[in-house]
Amino acid sequence: MSHKIYKMSFASIYSLYVTKVERKNRTVAELDEVICWLTGYSLASLKQTIADQIDMETFFEEAPEINPNAYLITGKICGVQIEEIKEPLMQQIRYMDKLVDELAKGRPMEKILRT
Repeated sequence: MSHKIYKMSFASIYSLYVTKVERKNRTVAELDEVICWLTGYSLASLKQTIADQIDMETFFEEAPEINPNAYLITGKICGVQIEEIKEPLMQQIRYMDKLVDELAKGRPMEKILRT
């Protein structure tokens, strides 16, 4: 099953994340740190994926390594319990959504990064 979000460009989603976190007085640097923590991208490679306009599916397929502690990201996003999502790609997208939500809600970085 292919969802519309899989073919959306990561850059377009990223710009929405930037707007969301800046509106809540968080920084792009914090957003980048959270995304890099989850995906294993370096800051330079993250910026390159944005410039290349790759889609969300490719973004996660090419991610160097999903953080081994990603399973610690729990709770609901869009009314769905993250740990109950069966499709790995959708779960990874929702992990990222949840981290961005936590950042926007003012959660301390060490809690967001599950340290």
